[in-house]
Amino acid sequence: MARRLLKELERSYGFDEVAIVPGDVTINPEMTSTQMSIGQYSFEAPVMASAMDGSVSPRFATLMHDMGGLGVLNGEGLYTRYEDPYSVLEEIISMDQGEVTEYLQEVYGQPVQDHLIGERVQEIKKSGSIAAIAFTPQTTKQLSPLAVEAGADIIVVQSTVTTARHMSRSYRGLIFAELIESLDVPVVVGNCVSYNVASELMETGIDAILVGVGPGAACTTREVTGVGVPQVTATLECAAAREDYFQRTGRYVSVITDGGLRTGGDVCKALASGADGVMLGTPFAQAAEAPGRGFNWGMANAHPELPRGTRINVGTKGSLKQLMHGPSSVTNGTQNLVGALRVAMGMCGAYTVRDFHKTEMVVAPAIKTEGKHYQMLG
Repeated sequence: MARRLLKELERSYGFDEVAIVPGDVTINPEMTSTQMSIGQYSFEAPVMASAMDGSVSPRFATLMHDMGGLGVLNGEGLYTRYEDPYSVLEEIISMDQGEVTEYLQEVYGQPVQDHLIGERVQEIKKSGSIAAIAFTPQTTKQLSPLAVEAGADIIVVQSTVTTARHMSRSYRGLIFAELIESLDVPVVVGNCVSYNVASELMETGIDAILVGVGPGAACTTREVTGVGVPQVTATLECAAAREDYFQRTGRYVSVITDGGLRTGGDVCKALASGADGVMLGTPFAQAAEAPGRGFNWGMANAHPELPRGTRINVGTKGSLKQLMHGPSSVTNGTQNLVGALRVAMGMCGAYTVRDFHKTEMVVAPAIKTEGKHYQMLG
C-alpha cells in the first residue's frame, strides 16, 4: 500500500529567510512617502508601539505621536488598574526573575477601574495626540465605550488569536459589526495569520488588522501552545485578503504586521510583503523614554494556570528619536527604522508604501550570512 501523509505541510517564511529585490529604477529616499492610514487618521511613520505596559505609558504615547507614529495604551494594564501604576512598574522592574511571573499574575489580577480608562485617555489627548487604546475581546463591549466617551480616537481589539466567529457556551461573542456601529471610531482588530480569517474580519467593517501569532520577543505562546505562522507568510496571506477585499468593495483595510520585528530590514520586509505598517513592542521597550526602563513583558500574564508572557531584560538602546528617525549610532539596523524604510523604498523605486507592495521578493536563507564571516565573528 502506498504511503500517504496525514497532513501536507506548506512551507512558510520568516524575516531571515527572504530578501527584497532592488527595482529597475531607483529614487532618492526623500522623495518617498511612508504614510500609513487607519480610518480617517494618517501617520507619517507607519509604526505603532504595542500595547505593552513596559513599552507604552500615556507619556510614551504622546512621544510616539510627536515622532509621527502611534502608541497604543493597554486598556487593561497597570495604568487602568492602579491610581499609581509607576510604583507597581518599579516593583516589576526591580524584582528577581524567579519571583516576577507570580507577581505579574498578582498585579494583573486586580480589577480595571473604569474611571482610570477615561483619565489615561485624557492624559494622551491633552497634548494634542491621537489616543489609541487596546482591550481584549472579552471586555471590549464593556470598556471601549468609556474610552471613546473620554475622547479615544482609535480602539484596538487584541488577543493572541482573533476570528470573526468565536464559539462559547458562556456568553454571546463580540460582534465586530455591532461594535463598530456603536463606537463610531476606527477599530483595529488582531491578531490573525490566514487569508480566510483576515477576509472574514474585513467583512465586518474593521479599519485595520493586526498580523502575527506568537512572534514577539516577550511572548511565549509558540513555546507553550505550538501555535503560530512565520511573519512573512502570515503578512502575505493577510495582504492577499486585503487586496481581494479592496477589489471587491473599494474599501481599503490597513494590514499591520505585529511582532517579530527587530531591525530596519525586518520592517522593510514586512511592508514589501504587503503590510501598510508595523507594530513593535520590545524595540520600543529599549527606548530611553520607555516606562519599563529596559524591561518588557507580555500582555498574557493573567491566566493563573498557564502564564504565557515573561519579563525580559531588553536593555536601553537609545532615544525614541534615534530608534525611529536616527541618527543611528549602531550598524545592526536597530536604529533609524523609518530612515531604513525610506532607503529601501528608494532602492526599489517605490514612491509610496502601496508601490512598495509590488516589489519582488525572493527566498534567500543565506541573506544575512553570505559574505559576513568577519561580522559574525565580531
